[in-house]
Amino acid sequence: MRPLQISPETAQKLAKELNVPIEHLMHMPQHILLQKLAELAGQTKDNSTAPAPDKDSGNSGRE
Repeated sequence: MRPLQISPETAQKLAKELNVPIEHLMHMPQHILLQKLAELAGQTKDNSTAPAPDKDSGNSGRE
């Protein structure tokens, strides 16, 4: 099995986000990596269920 074809910078960011050693990440099967990324994206969506306030919707106090 070949190592993943990603840049070193991307590998470092992914290893940090997925909380796995970079050596494990580089030899992780692609389908497992995609599954972990999907889980991470799902967690991010769950954490951001509240809509962000709209910058233009607030009243600035001027009339």
